[in-house]
Amino acid sequence: MALGVFDGVHLGHRAILGAAVAHARAIGSPAVACTFDPHPLEVLQPDRAPLPITTLDERLELIAACGVDEAVVLAFTRELAAMEPEAFVKDVLVDRLDARQVVVGFNHRFGRGARGDAALLRELGARGGFGVDVIEPLTVDGVPVSSTAIRAALGRGDLEAAVRMLGRPYTLPGKVVAGAGRGRTLGFPTANIAPDRPVLVAPGVYACTVEVADQPRRAVVNVGVRPTFDEKTLAVEAHLLDFSGDLYGQTVRLMFRSRVREERRFSSVDALRAQIADDVETARRRL
Repeated sequence: MALGVFDGVHLGHRAILGAAVAHARAIGSPAVACTFDPHPLEVLQPDRAPLPITTLDERLELIAACGVDEAVVLAFTRELAAMEPEAFVKDVLVDRLDARQVVVGFNHRFGRGARGDAALLRELGARGGFGVDVIEPLTVDGVPVSSTAIRAALGRGDLEAAVRMLGRPYTLPGKVVAGAGRGRTLGFPTANIAPDRPVLVAPGVYACTVEVADQPRRAVVNVGVRPTFDEKTLAVEAHLLDFSGDLYGQTVRLMFRSRVREERRFSSVDALRAQIADDVETARRRL
Protein backbone atom coordinates (compact mmCIF):
# COMPACT_ATOMS: atom_id res chain seq x y z
CA MET A 1 0.00 0.00 0.00
CA ALA A 2 1.24 3.43 -1.04
CA LEU A 3 -0.04 6.09 1.35
CA GLY A 4 -0.21 9.81 0.56
CA VAL A 5 -2.08 12.70 -1.03
CA PHE A 6 -0.11 12.40 -4.31
CA ASP A 7 -1.21 15.77 -5.77
CA GLY A 8 0.43 15.99 -9.20
CA VAL A 9 1.74 12.38 -9.08
CA HIS A 10 5.24 13.74 -9.67
CA LEU A 11 8.50 11.77 -9.86
CA GLY A 12 8.72 11.49 -6.06
CA HIS A 13 5.19 10.14 -5.84
CA ARG A 14 5.91 7.71 -8.65
CA ALA A 15 8.88 6.37 -6.69
CA ILE A 16 6.54 5.65 -3.76
CA LEU A 17 3.89 4.06 -5.98
CA GLY A 18 6.52 2.08 -7.88
CA ALA A 19 7.95 0.68 -4.63
CA ALA A 20 4.45 -0.42 -3.56
CA VAL A 21 3.93 -2.16 -6.91
CA ALA A 22 7.30 -3.92 -6.59
CA HIS A 23 6.50 -5.16 -3.06
CA ALA A 24 3.06 -6.33 -4.20
CA ARG A 25 4.44 -8.27 -7.16
CA ALA A 26 7.05 -9.89 -4.93
CA ILE A 27 4.44 -11.34 -2.56
CA GLY A 28 1.61 -11.88 -5.03
CA SER A 29 -0.61 -9.22 -3.50
CA PRO A 30 -2.59 -6.36 -5.06
CA ALA A 31 -0.84 -3.01 -5.12
CA VAL A 32 -3.11 -0.41 -3.54
CA ALA A 33 -2.82 3.37 -3.36
CA CYS A 34 -4.52 5.05 -0.41
CA THR A 35 -5.08 8.76 -0.98
CA PHE A 36 -7.13 11.56 0.53
CA ASP A 37 -9.68 14.00 -0.81
CA PRO A 38 -9.98 16.89 -0.30
CA HIS A 39 -6.43 17.97 0.47
CA PRO A 40 -6.00 17.95 4.28
CA LEU A 41 -5.24 21.68 4.40
CA GLU A 42 -8.55 22.48 2.69
CA VAL A 43 -10.22 21.10 5.82
CA LEU A 44 -7.77 22.13 8.52
CA GLN A 45 -6.41 25.47 7.25
CA PRO A 46 -8.36 26.58 4.16
CA ASP A 47 -6.46 29.87 3.89
CA ARG A 48 -3.21 27.89 3.49
CA ALA A 49 -4.56 25.16 1.21
CA PRO A 50 -2.46 24.79 -1.96
CA LEU A 51 -4.00 25.12 -5.41
CA PRO A 52 -4.34 21.66 -6.95
CA ILE A 53 -1.98 20.48 -9.67
CA THR A 54 -4.42 17.73 -10.64
CA THR A 55 -8.07 16.94 -10.00
CA LEU A 56 -8.96 13.75 -8.14
CA ASP A 57 -9.93 12.01 -11.39
CA GLU A 58 -6.61 12.93 -13.00
CA ARG A 59 -4.75 11.84 -9.89
CA LEU A 60 -6.40 8.42 -9.98
CA GLU A 61 -5.68 8.07 -13.70
CA LEU A 62 -2.00 8.88 -13.16
CA ILE A 63 -1.80 6.54 -10.16
CA ALA A 64 -3.25 3.70 -12.25
CA ALA A 65 -0.63 4.38 -14.94
CA CYS A 66 2.05 3.53 -12.34
CA GLY A 67 0.82 -0.08 -12.25
CA VAL A 68 -1.28 0.19 -9.11
CA ASP A 69 -4.18 -2.31 -9.08
CA GLU A 70 -6.62 -0.49 -6.81
CA ALA A 71 -7.07 2.91 -5.22
CA VAL A 72 -8.80 3.82 -1.98
CA VAL A 73 -9.90 7.43 -1.54
CA LEU A 74 -10.40 8.40 2.09
CA ALA A 75 -12.66 11.39 2.65
CA PHE A 76 -10.52 13.78 4.67
CA THR A 77 -12.69 15.20 7.42
CA ARG A 78 -12.07 16.80 10.78
CA GLU A 79 -13.07 13.48 12.34
CA LEU A 80 -10.37 11.66 10.38
CA ALA A 81 -7.84 14.37 11.25
CA ALA A 82 -8.69 13.98 14.94
CA MET A 83 -7.83 10.25 14.99
CA GLU A 84 -4.74 9.43 16.99
CA PRO A 85 -1.99 7.86 14.83
CA GLU A 86 -2.38 4.55 16.67
CA ALA A 87 -6.13 4.49 15.95
CA PHE A 88 -5.62 5.37 12.28
CA VAL A 89 -3.18 2.52 11.83
CA LYS A 90 -5.37 -0.03 13.61
CA ASP A 91 -8.77 1.04 12.29
CA VAL A 92 -7.84 2.03 8.75
CA LEU A 93 -4.60 0.39 7.68
CA VAL A 94 -4.98 -2.92 9.54
CA ASP A 95 -8.70 -3.60 10.12
CA ARG A 96 -10.21 -1.95 7.03
CA LEU A 97 -7.44 -2.22 4.44
CA ASP A 98 -5.50 -5.27 5.64
CA ALA A 99 -2.12 -3.74 4.80
CA ARG A 100 0.86 -6.07 4.52
CA GLN A 101 3.42 -3.47 3.51
CA VAL A 102 3.02 0.31 3.67
CA VAL A 103 5.13 2.65 1.55
CA VAL A 104 5.35 6.36 2.39
CA GLY A 105 7.53 9.31 1.54
CA PHE A 106 10.16 10.46 4.02
CA ASN A 107 8.06 13.44 5.15
CA HIS A 108 4.66 11.75 5.42
CA ARG A 109 2.72 12.69 8.56
CA PHE A 110 -0.54 11.27 9.84
CA GLY A 111 -2.91 11.30 12.79
CA ARG A 112 -4.00 13.97 15.22
CA GLY A 113 -1.74 17.01 15.17
CA ALA A 114 0.39 15.29 12.49
CA ARG A 115 2.02 13.38 15.34
CA GLY A 116 2.58 10.27 13.25
CA ASP A 117 5.83 10.07 11.30
CA ALA A 118 7.91 7.36 9.62
CA ALA A 119 9.47 6.21 12.90
CA LEU A 120 6.08 5.82 14.62
CA LEU A 121 4.65 4.08 11.54
CA ARG A 122 7.47 1.53 11.67
CA GLU A 123 6.82 0.96 15.37
CA LEU A 124 3.08 0.52 14.82
CA GLY A 125 3.69 -1.67 11.79
CA ALA A 126 5.77 -4.06 13.89
CA ARG A 127 2.80 -4.40 16.25
CA GLY A 128 0.20 -4.54 13.50
CA GLY A 129 1.89 -7.12 11.32
CA PHE A 130 2.95 -5.00 8.34
CA GLY A 131 6.26 -3.76 7.05
CA VAL A 132 7.08 -0.14 6.31
CA ASP A 133 9.17 1.20 3.44
CA VAL A 134 10.16 4.88 3.61
CA ILE A 135 11.21 6.45 0.30
CA GLU A 136 13.94 9.06 0.60
CA PRO A 137 13.61 12.42 -1.18
CA LEU A 138 14.22 12.52 -4.91
CA THR A 139 16.08 15.54 -6.27
CA VAL A 140 16.04 17.14 -9.71
CA ASP A 141 18.73 19.72 -10.49
CA GLY A 142 19.62 19.68 -6.80
CA VAL A 143 16.07 20.53 -5.68
CA PRO A 144 13.96 18.03 -3.69
CA VAL A 145 10.92 17.12 -5.78
CA SER A 146 7.64 18.14 -4.13
CA SER A 147 4.23 19.46 -5.12
CA THR A 148 5.17 22.74 -3.41
CA ALA A 149 8.37 23.08 -5.48
CA ILE A 150 6.41 22.36 -8.68
CA ARG A 151 3.81 25.03 -7.89
CA ALA A 152 6.58 27.52 -7.16
CA ALA A 153 8.36 26.73 -10.45
CA LEU A 154 5.13 27.12 -12.44
CA GLY A 155 4.32 30.36 -10.64
CA ARG A 156 7.67 31.98 -11.44
CA GLY A 157 7.51 30.88 -15.08
CA ASP A 158 10.13 28.13 -14.84
CA LEU A 159 8.10 25.63 -16.83
CA GLU A 160 11.12 23.48 -17.68
CA ALA A 161 11.93 22.86 -14.00
CA ALA A 162 8.30 21.99 -13.24
CA VAL A 163 8.16 19.56 -16.16
CA ARG A 164 11.38 17.86 -15.05
CA MET A 165 9.95 17.35 -11.54
CA LEU A 166 6.57 16.19 -12.82
CA GLY A 167 8.15 13.84 -15.35
CA ARG A 168 5.55 14.99 -17.90
CA PRO A 169 4.02 18.24 -19.18
CA TYR A 170 1.89 20.36 -16.88
CA THR A 171 -1.69 19.75 -18.08
CA LEU A 172 -4.73 22.00 -17.93
CA PRO A 173 -8.13 20.82 -19.23
CA GLY A 174 -10.86 23.28 -20.08
CA LYS A 175 -13.90 23.99 -22.21
CA VAL A 176 -13.77 26.16 -25.32
CA VAL A 177 -16.06 29.16 -24.84
CA ALA A 178 -16.86 32.31 -26.79
CA GLY A 179 -14.20 35.02 -26.58
CA ALA A 180 -13.79 38.60 -27.81
CA GLY A 181 -12.77 37.45 -31.30
CA ARG A 182 -9.61 39.60 -31.37
CA GLY A 183 -7.37 36.72 -32.42
CA ARG A 184 -9.22 36.37 -35.72
CA THR A 185 -8.93 40.11 -36.48
CA LEU A 186 -5.17 39.84 -35.79
CA GLY A 187 -4.89 36.96 -38.26
CA PHE A 188 -4.39 34.32 -35.54
CA PRO A 189 -7.77 32.85 -34.52
CA THR A 190 -7.77 31.51 -30.98
CA ALA A 191 -9.85 29.16 -28.88
CA ASN A 192 -10.80 30.85 -25.60
CA ILE A 193 -10.49 28.18 -22.91
CA ALA A 194 -12.22 28.17 -19.53
CA PRO A 195 -10.00 25.94 -17.33
CA ASP A 196 -11.61 23.54 -14.87
CA ARG A 197 -9.25 24.65 -12.07
CA PRO A 198 -6.99 27.55 -11.09
CA VAL A 199 -4.18 28.23 -13.58
CA LEU A 200 -0.76 27.65 -11.99
CA VAL A 201 1.53 28.79 -14.81
CA ALA A 202 2.81 32.37 -14.79
CA PRO A 203 1.36 34.76 -17.36
CA GLY A 204 3.12 34.43 -20.69
CA VAL A 205 3.18 32.70 -24.07
CA TYR A 206 3.71 28.95 -24.25
CA ALA A 207 4.32 26.25 -26.84
CA CYS A 208 1.74 23.59 -26.10
CA THR A 209 0.18 20.42 -27.35
CA VAL A 210 -3.62 20.61 -27.31
CA GLU A 211 -5.62 17.38 -27.23
CA VAL A 212 -8.79 17.81 -29.29
CA ALA A 213 -11.02 14.70 -29.38
CA ASP A 214 -7.94 12.68 -28.27
CA GLN A 215 -5.91 14.04 -31.20
CA PRO A 216 -2.79 16.08 -30.37
CA ARG A 217 -2.44 19.48 -32.07
CA ARG A 218 0.43 21.94 -31.84
CA ALA A 219 -0.49 25.34 -30.46
CA VAL A 220 0.68 28.69 -29.16
CA VAL A 221 -1.10 29.49 -25.90
CA ASN A 222 -1.33 32.89 -24.26
CA VAL A 223 -2.04 33.03 -20.52
CA GLY A 224 -2.63 36.54 -19.27
CA VAL A 225 -4.75 39.66 -19.06
CA ARG A 226 -3.99 41.10 -22.56
CA PRO A 227 -2.43 44.36 -21.34
CA THR A 228 -2.23 45.81 -24.86
CA PHE A 229 -6.03 46.02 -24.76
CA ASP A 230 -6.16 47.25 -21.12
CA GLU A 231 -8.01 44.17 -19.91
CA LYS A 232 -7.83 42.83 -16.36
CA THR A 233 -9.33 39.33 -16.43
CA LEU A 234 -6.98 36.36 -16.84
CA ALA A 235 -7.62 34.53 -20.11
CA VAL A 236 -6.26 31.33 -21.64
CA GLU A 237 -6.23 31.51 -25.44
CA ALA A 238 -4.88 28.84 -27.80
CA HIS A 239 -3.97 29.35 -31.46
CA LEU A 240 -3.80 25.87 -32.99
CA LEU A 241 -1.22 25.57 -35.74
CA ASP A 242 -2.38 24.35 -39.15
CA PHE A 243 -5.94 23.83 -37.92
CA SER A 244 -9.32 25.02 -39.06
CA GLY A 245 -12.60 24.03 -37.46
CA ASP A 246 -15.14 24.89 -34.82
CA LEU A 247 -14.09 24.02 -31.26
CA TYR A 248 -16.85 25.84 -29.35
CA GLY A 249 -18.28 23.71 -26.57
CA GLN A 250 -15.55 21.07 -26.76
CA THR A 251 -13.36 20.10 -23.82
CA VAL A 252 -9.66 20.14 -24.64
CA ARG A 253 -6.45 19.46 -22.70
CA LEU A 254 -3.51 21.83 -22.82
CA MET A 255 -0.10 20.24 -22.29
CA PHE A 256 2.48 22.96 -21.64
CA ARG A 257 5.79 22.09 -23.32
CA SER A 258 7.90 25.25 -23.28
CA ARG A 259 7.64 28.91 -22.25
CA VAL A 260 8.16 31.16 -25.24
CA ARG A 261 8.20 34.55 -23.49
CA GLU A 262 6.71 36.66 -20.71
CA GLU A 263 3.49 38.65 -21.10
CA ARG A 264 4.02 42.29 -22.03
CA ARG A 265 2.22 45.36 -23.37
CA PHE A 266 2.83 46.36 -26.98
CA SER A 267 2.85 49.91 -28.35
CA SER A 268 0.45 49.06 -31.15
CA VAL A 269 -1.72 46.28 -32.56
CA ASP A 270 0.73 45.94 -35.48
CA ALA A 271 3.60 45.35 -33.05
CA LEU A 272 1.53 42.73 -31.26
CA ARG A 273 0.67 41.06 -34.59
CA ALA A 274 4.35 40.88 -35.55
CA GLN A 275 5.27 39.41 -32.17
CA ILE A 276 2.55 36.75 -32.44
CA ALA A 277 3.96 35.72 -35.82
CA ASP A 278 7.38 35.33 -34.16
CA ASP A 279 5.82 33.36 -31.31
CA VAL A 280 4.19 30.98 -33.81
CA GLU A 281 7.53 30.29 -35.50
CA THR A 282 9.23 29.76 -32.13
CA ALA A 283 6.52 27.31 -31.10
CA ARG A 284 6.85 25.44 -34.40
CA ARG A 285 10.57 24.94 -33.78
CA ARG A 286 10.14 23.85 -30.17
CA LEU A 287 7.26 21.47 -30.87
